[in-house]
Amino acid sequence: MTTLLEMRNITKTFPGVKALDDVSIAVREGEIHAICGENGAGKSTLMKVLSGVYPAGSYEGEIVYDGAAAEFRDIRDSEDRGIIIIHQELALVPLLSIAENIYLGNERAQSGVINWQETFQQTEGLLKKVGLREAPGTLVDSLGVGKQQLVEIAKALSKNVRLLILDEPTAALSESDSQALLDLLLELKAQGVTSIIISHKLNEVKRVADSVTVIRDGATISTIDARGGDLTEDRIVRDMVGRDMAHRFPDRERRAGEVLFELKNWNVRHPEHRDRQMIRDLSMHVRAGEVVGIAGLMGSGRTELAMSVFGRSYGRDISGEVLIHGKPADVSTVDRAIAAGLAYVTEDRKSLGLILEETIQRNTTLANLGAVAKNGVVEDYRETEVAEKYRRDLNIRTPSVFQKVMNLSGGNQQKVVLAKWLFTEPEVLILDEPTRGIDVGAKYEIYGIINELSAAGKAVIMISSEMPELLGMSDRIYVMNEGSFVGELNADEASQERIMSLIVRE
Repeated sequence: MTTLLEMRNITKTFPGVKALDDVSIAVREGEIHAICGENGAGKSTLMKVLSGVYPAGSYEGEIVYDGAAAEFRDIRDSEDRGIIIIHQELALVPLLSIAENIYLGNERAQSGVINWQETFQQTEGLLKKVGLREAPGTLVDSLGVGKQQLVEIAKALSKNVRLLILDEPTAALSESDSQALLDLLLELKAQGVTSIIISHKLNEVKRVADSVTVIRDGATISTIDARGGDLTEDRIVRDMVGRDMAHRFPDRERRAGEVLFELKNWNVRHPEHRDRQMIRDLSMHVRAGEVVGIAGLMGSGRTELAMSVFGRSYGRDISGEVLIHGKPADVSTVDRAIAAGLAYVTEDRKSLGLILEETIQRNTTLANLGAVAKNGVVEDYRETEVAEKYRRDLNIRTPSVFQKVMNLSGGNQQKVVLAKWLFTEPEVLILDEPTRGIDVGAKYEIYGIINELSAAGKAVIMISSEMPELLGMSDRIYVMNEGSFVGELNADEASQERIMSLIVRE
């Protein structure tokens, strides 16, 4: 198998930070090559160098593509050579059709006039290749994330892709959509398309990758050939974080106290369709010092439950009772929920958890500005002191609390969200997918923070789609399906099989 791509001794420096330090990688033609590493390791930076986002001259080292030295000045330059990158944040225009998105900037036109018949015919062929049955005229806005990802791949195929780069392609997808996407990558491989996939999901890497390069702290650590039988999750994790992680979850002494949080007969209807009952007569409790997991498939009502409890942020015709320390708590608005001792870490940190254009300092104090204000005016020095405290306590990796959170890795962004809510000094923390989209090293640190909270006597509710995470962190697990709890399991009796059997049985 010939080598299609070599990146030799790539070094990329930003002001005050060396993002890549002498990184080398070789990709064989017709293979799926995975790149793994912790958030901030330099994976995406390396791919931006390759695709021309960071143009030739802005980095040191050389790129050899298809046997010849390559210097890409911009993305169009690399695309002309068949190198297409699909970023984690999809670059589709929601209010344009599938066909318009696929050929945007690459229109089927003569004398400046678009040939719509040709555009739609070619789009139909591309959609067939990626397994999408939607009509070419369908608005992208009406598609789910999984189908939008397939549109991006169809767009890549329209440009005669030879090397396809996917950055965390399954991060926001359901299990079934993820499997469909991985199957498509294997089909494209059979058709001769070479792929580079950046992923934190090691089970997916094991399934599709022919070889894996691990990057840590901006340097190449290892390249593992999957065909040699050396590719194991433990090996990848060890190279990613620089230590063995035989125990993926930190040890914790389980000591549950009195019931701290209680939910009784909770009912919620859909905010727009009153005939749809999203949460049905649901009751639960969490003790002080206890981590309680909520398991369920997507659409089971887990996030709707959390948001409806936290200031009625979701739903209508909400009824039922919230008790904290045995006393009724007013959670009718977000402000009142915070005052009652609730905090909610959303699953969507970028849209709902953070103001990306603002600094770490501003984001940290956002939910409790009164604590850093005097006579209604925020005092900068107090805000800075608070942000510095949480930067140290949560090990947020940043040169300064004045850095914008948009420039942080996913794991560090998640720590800022946690800092924001810890500053409100809550009694009950609801964590909705607290480790989504972050690497195993950052996950371990988040787990440590959760353990510290439970040791301090907080009540922690953790919603997660990752079964091993729920099993590894929870004292008890409620199993949810179609807006109701269908089972409750203690840690010593819980297993993936038992959880799934409870869901399927209903």
